[in-house]
Amino acid sequence: MSTRFPRGSTAYAKDGRSYIVEEVAEGIVYCTTSSGAETEFPESNLMNEAEWTSKTKVGLQREVSYLRLKQSRHFLPAGQTSDEAAADRLLAKADRLSPGILDFAAFTIAIRILAERKEEDLAEQLSIRKCREMFDAAPSSVRARLLAELLGARADALVSASGLGENLLKAMVAKGLEPLQADYEAFQDRPHR
Repeated sequence: MSTRFPRGSTAYAKDGRSYIVEEVAEGIVYCTTSSGAETEFPESNLMNEAEWTSKTKVGLQREVSYLRLKQSRHFLPAGQTSDEAAADRLLAKADRLSPGILDFAAFTIAIRILAERKEEDLAEQLSIRKCREMFDAAPSSVRARLLAELLGARADALVSASGLGENLLKAMVAKGLEPLQADYEAFQDRPHR
């Protein structure tokens, strides 16, 4: 086995994507992605952690790939059937009752995806505007689920609450934001570029 790529280490492609090394055999590195997909590369096409670190310090600037973020499991339908109109009402009411909550949800979800991919260092480069565009491109039911997950609530309960009255929804949003209050306040001061 190659000493450059021990089993379980991180290997980097030239575009900055990271992979977990499973095995190296006859010059081929067999890897998995953070989502579990299997892939393989010639050893010469990958860099190990030390090589990647030295290269990024020299000036290789990685950029956030919003397309890759949008393709994450978070933006896939979860399988449950949902009333899109009710989800739309929830999203509109939540944004009206707590201005900026959907921007915050989109931004926070992007940060979580980067963390899952071990790309936390790219979080400072995130554009709130682009995160929101990515969020808005998802179906209403997916966006409602993502907002519910952020607030620590069940999606169906949050959607139902939006139909019962503004006070209940406002209370659920406030309760869900309590553990995220410091992040939410810091987000409010962030430039919306």
